[in-house]
Amino acid sequence: MDLRSLPKAELHLHLEGSAEPETLCEAVPGLTPEEARARMRFADFNGFLQAFKWVHSCLRRPEHFALVMRRLLARLAEEGVRYAEINVSAGVILWRGLPLDEVFTAIAEEGERGPLPVRFIFDAVRQFGVDHVQATAEAAVRWKARGVAGFGIGGDEARGPARLYREAFAYVRRHGLAAVPHGGETTGPESVWEALECGARRIGHGIRAVDDPQLVRHLREADVPLEICITSNVRTGAVRSLREHPVRRLFDAGVPLVLGADDPAMFETTLTREYELARDVFGFSEEELRRLAENSFR
Repeated sequence: MDLRSLPKAELHLHLEGSAEPETLCEAVPGLTPEEARARMRFADFNGFLQAFKWVHSCLRRPEHFALVMRRLLARLAEEGVRYAEINVSAGVILWRGLPLDEVFTAIAEEGERGPLPVRFIFDAVRQFGVDHVQATAEAAVRWKARGVAGFGIGGDEARGPARLYREAFAYVRRHGLAAVPHGGETTGPESVWEALECGARRIGHGIRAVDDPQLVRHLREADVPLEICITSNVRTGAVRSLREHPVRRLFDAGVPLVLGADDPAMFETTLTREYELARDVFGFSEEELRRLAENSFR
């Protein structure tokens, strides 16, 4: 099976984390690819958050975000992606004091003339508190007509449990947006339960659900998918080693899964590579890989 040409959707992908070192160099005069790669290295999840913060700091004007978007869409089209829902770190943009409306207009325009249909998820920073998350939620609703389809929270789970943001998720759901928070990535299954209590339609990562048989059963019976990002979880230390990743156990337990690249430039991966890992490391058959691809569209 040619996994690169296999039709698939990408549902867990952060725009800013897709910015390649060479692209960042175009945005920052004097920056070299070697310097960019060094700043993008990290050893654990907290290091990743700091590296992501640095990458974001390189994007200073709407045209920088548009450039990242244009390059990302070209790469997605080359590897058989037919549809994408792209996380935009709207919360970080607001926190930095950048003009979110101008930035997102530039991103949306690139999406509208790109090679595949896209929608957007506005992502808030969960450790920044209730007011920040609510402001990001309101921005998501404001841009619904321009392709924003969902709202989520990322960042440090331990410092920003989902239960604090029930009202923000209720607000976006009342306005027709999907609740798609991260959860169960670096903390336990209780984080996934809290995301479900917020009305989550999908869970970003959710790998620690494997530690709670009742939660696994609920995800299966309620048909709530987990967005699994194998390379990401290894690189951030969310799992101790590649072979310890629970993707196979979750799949065999009947939990609906989709694969995602997460921050492909920072984790040096692609969506195709994630499918290859499922095949080569975890023994997914061609039929099972097709099922993962079908799940991504469903």
